[in-house]
Amino acid sequence: MKNAETLWNGITMIQPERGFRLGTDSVLLARFLSLPKRAKVTDLGSGSGALGLLLCAFDETCAVTGVEIDETAHRLALENIARNGLEGRLSSVLGDVRQIRALLPAGSFSCVISNPPYFAAGSGKVSAENAAARSEERLSLRELCAAAAWLLPSGGRFALVHRPERLCDLICAMRENAIEPKRIQFVRHSADSPVCLVLLEGRRGGRPGLTYLPDFCEFTPDGAETDEYRAAYHRGEQP
Repeated sequence: MKNAETLWNGITMIQPERGFRLGTDSVLLARFLSLPKRAKVTDLGSGSGALGLLLCAFDETCAVTGVEIDETAHRLALENIARNGLEGRLSSVLGDVRQIRALLPAGSFSCVISNPPYFAAGSGKVSAENAAARSEERLSLRELCAAAAWLLPSGGRFALVHRPERLCDLICAMRENAIEPKRIQFVRHSADSPVCLVLLEGRRGGRPGLTYLPDFCEFTPDGAETDEYRAAYHRGEQP
């Protein structure tokens, strides 16, 4: 079974009833990435094309190439591209991110984005059904960052979303691949809640210096959506 979801600016998305689905982490990551004009973006582990669709909805000048290893998700991405008439701006490549050098040319993208698996391989925190999407059994953080480094020229941007307890791993993996962390934002359910997600953007060959953005809070103390959260989903004016 497949369900259709309306995003914004005329973009819709078909996603599977089971398995990995569009979540707040992808929405906030697409909003967090600082896109230059006419950006050429690669989405590593693109699934059914959620981030690409979101970026195309946010910025009509960008072009996005997804890389996805699962054939079912890849075919669904192609369906999403066709139903939105985005063949000239959005594409999906079936392949293994670990073999990125055989898939896409070096230094050919201004930005790389990824909503990668959150848990280390063998952590036991994921079900067998979601293991490929949620654990690093097919793609480690170091392999992900190495692929991003291959695709980016000097100054190119790499942004991802992850769990806060993996922040040290994120920074180490980026720096091991000559990507310097430059912007960071913590996500909380509410102002008095612990951090639930971290958004991090680095620059290929960048100089040290990390800018902390104000925390992103999804809900007010009484449980209402914040203005920032509504804006992320285009349910209110941009703050």
